[in-house]
Amino acid sequence: MQRARLSRYGLLSVSGDDARAFLHAQLTNDIEHLAPERAALAGWCSAKGRLLATFLVIPAPQRYLLQLARDLAAPVAKRLAMFVLRSKVKIADESEAWAQYGVWDVDWEKPEVSWDGDAVTVRAGEGRFLQIGRGLAAESTASESQWTLQEVRAGRPLITAATQDRFVPQMVNLDTLGGISFQKGCYPGQEIVARAHYRGQVKRRMVHLHGPEGLQPGQEFKGGVVVEAALGELLAVMPE
Repeated sequence: MQRARLSRYGLLSVSGDDARAFLHAQLTNDIEHLAPERAALAGWCSAKGRLLATFLVIPAPQRYLLQLARDLAAPVAKRLAMFVLRSKVKIADESEAWAQYGVWDVDWEKPEVSWDGDAVTVRAGEGRFLQIGRGLAAESTASESQWTLQEVRAGRPLITAATQDRFVPQMVNLDTLGGISFQKGCYPGQEIVARAHYRGQVKRRMVHLHGPEGLQPGQEFKGGVVVEAALGELLAVMPE
């Protein structure tokens, strides 16, 4: 088993009587029918259908946790709160309060989302898990870049400040990863996202490539834009 302490992620808490309905109306995925033992990838878009953030939505007792890029946590919490209006919803940036670890090369017979007190284990892929908890302390046996490499190989995008507002969700393959529901109601940018889906207007897609080490999200590479990079492998949005 390998474990790495993760600093790349932040965490938002969304609570209140209307939290589920609020998130359902804002995000690209179906939160209304998200089971307590399931997590969901989702995007949050501008009115122009461009991704402002990607989330892993984790149901928690009396609220939802949204894992996102650490450098977007505070600005996204502030901007998302502007849409609360009269809803009974409270949004808080709790990035400092929760420790996050990536665990891989392990067999774990647990539900996709498994809570134990103030800590949760979330399945992130085959033999890969996230451990997130208040005051959680565990020994690291690997580097964070090794975890990021696992994410690159799994094709999972993470929108950061460097790539915010640059891609429609399909460009980073949120549709093929199950991060978009085309049956749910409206959300910001929904018309543009749906049009791109039904009319086949997406001319750029994210692909897995090999390249030099040191590439960063937002950089150009071989005519595309880097989304994620680690240890000589990367995800980049390229022309089809």
